[in-house]
Amino acid sequence: MTDTATAVSAADLMTEFAERTGISGNGAPRRYLWTDAFAVCNFLDLYARTGDTLWRDVARRLVGQVHHVLGRHRPDDMRTGWISGLSDSEGERRPTAGGLRIGKDLPERSPGEAHHEQLEWDRDGQYYHYLTKWMHALSRMARETGDVDCARWAVELARVAHERFTFIPRQGGRRMYWKMSIDLTLPLVPSMGQHDPLDGLVTCCEIRFCGETAGVDTATSLDRPIDEITEMVASSSLMTDDPLGLGGLLFDARRIVQLAVQGAWNREGVLEWVLEAAGEGLAFLDGKTLFGYPPAYRLAFRELGLAIGLHGLERMQGWVRAHPDRFAPAVPGLLERLAGHLQLREDIEAFWLDPAHREERSWQEHRDINDVMLATCLGPEGFLKV
Repeated sequence: MTDTATAVSAADLMTEFAERTGISGNGAPRRYLWTDAFAVCNFLDLYARTGDTLWRDVARRLVGQVHHVLGRHRPDDMRTGWISGLSDSEGERRPTAGGLRIGKDLPERSPGEAHHEQLEWDRDGQYYHYLTKWMHALSRMARETGDVDCARWAVELARVAHERFTFIPRQGGRRMYWKMSIDLTLPLVPSMGQHDPLDGLVTCCEIRFCGETAGVDTATSLDRPIDEITEMVASSSLMTDDPLGLGGLLFDARRIVQLAVQGAWNREGVLEWVLEAAGEGLAFLDGKTLFGYPPAYRLAFRELGLAIGLHGLERMQGWVRAHPDRFAPAVPGLLERLAGHLQLREDIEAFWLDPAHREERSWQEHRDINDVMLATCLGPEGFLKV
């Protein structure tokens, strides 16, 4: 990727993103939680690589904007203030106590309004898997800058997300809503995201470790959620051939390996299960013609999510070789099987690093998320690290 990447750099992409979305300059902030979680990690990566404190300061500014924009009600909502219902002063101290809005263009569906499947994708609310990405971003902030508040905010966000998104139906075990209302009182999409429990489990273990390292009491807030989500993961299906879903599995596997090396993971069998599912999905996906389509028929951010996940493989293999006593005997072979698909990462990145492909409508319609995730591919450790 080195030769192709000369035409674009992570710093250029992230500088333009900051200016375009109101992090820097005088423009009004335009915040979207998923994209901003990756962006925080990218800014931290640029800070770590260059030592320029400007990037650290931009990351801090973005965290503040996300909390003040997505932690508060929309300008077109009759409600005002923090979505948690806290006072202005208490909300400043606990900005994640009510969760965070997605940042979609349209207002959320009202309680009496009929559900419209296609329209729901453009409506605001809260997604569990967006909240977990923000918990990860806050943990990265805490680790890279020493900001204990970020660790505390991540723990509180995990607690409220677990309380409001999970439920026990009349029959069967605990489940999780896909999408909730802005105030977390009404499920907007009652079905469960396929990988949400796994992502929640790994993220909660990550922020518990981060919080303990930072001196934050995590046991009271996170021990019960972790145990309950573990039961949900045991009854979940992880198999997918969706590129973004596979990238998420690889990201979770990478974090599990890091936590295990540091003695912060004790959920036996989960890593092997995740690696097996990722291997089967990649074998199926690699044989499809999806990546031979022209850009008009491809969604870059979904493919780049897979490329980001694949970036974690070499480090995983190195850690497993260095600490064989912390992993099941099957893990090295499962990782070797996944490494056979690394060319896919190179192909995806080379395709989207081509300036002509980024001029296409399919890229420009999702430019913010595409630019940020391409920047993550150019500097993946900022996002992938625990």
